[in-house]
Amino acid sequence: MTIVYALSSSLVWGCSDFLGGVFSRRLPLAAVTLISQAAGLVALLVWLAGSGFHVGGAGFVLGAVGGIGGAIGLSAFYKGLAIGTMSIVSPVAACGALVPFGIALATGERPAAAAIGGAVIALVGAVLASLDERRAEGDRRRGAVLAVVAAVAIGLFIYFLGLASKHGTALSALLGARVGSLALLLAGSVLLRMPRRIGRGDVPGVAAVGLLDTGANALFVLASAGGFISVVSVLGSLYPVVTLLGAHALLGERISVPQRCGVALALTGVAIVAGAG
Repeated sequence: MTIVYALSSSLVWGCSDFLGGVFSRRLPLAAVTLISQAAGLVALLVWLAGSGFHVGGAGFVLGAVGGIGGAIGLSAFYKGLAIGTMSIVSPVAACGALVPFGIALATGERPAAAAIGGAVIALVGAVLASLDERRAEGDRRRGAVLAVVAAVAIGLFIYFLGLASKHGTALSALLGARVGSLALLLAGSVLLRMPRRIGRGDVPGVAAVGLLDTGANALFVLASAGGFISVVSVLGSLYPVVTLLGAHALLGERISVPQRCGVALALTGVAIVAGAG
């Protein structure tokens, strides 16, 4: 079930990220992130009420630390999807799985040599996928930079969310992560005076993004509680496959041959790490 939960989290994250990127192209970034995260928090509060309002301290705190990284990563990721090429930004950001993989390795987990080789392949693929973006000017180049920022921040979020699941209940970890991310997003939007209003007709769609994201987080927490973080984090990072399909099928995005090779290498490396685990 650990593998099923982790792969399911990839599927749901992919749907959430695709929709979040689409909405961020025409709506204020602060509005998309705040409303989506708030919708997820409401769902968790309903869960909390049904469970008797019990929250574990350690799991909540670790989740909140991860939520700070999640807020930064989510903002960078959605902005990158909005101004860059979705089929490039998403796979590069997915290589953030190498962050929890590396931390888990440094703190005692010992995956097979094939897993380390897969991580190297994923890094090479990420660089290759970004080459054309690095040469581009303006928004496309900024999209690639934001993808790298998102990769690191989301990687830290994934690690601490997985760690929180091992030190408390799933709800404690999820609630801490959502409170941490929403607090940082709200503070940032106020301090930077970012626009936060959208039309009523867009609210349900944006809220759905947050509900999907929360569902994916829950599946990932369940997977982390029963497996190695180094392996689960990589399985959970396969969400770009869904985003890629959406970008090609619904947005008509096209990428160059070198970039296609880079995307393939990045995802192949991720798959090797998961298989070796």
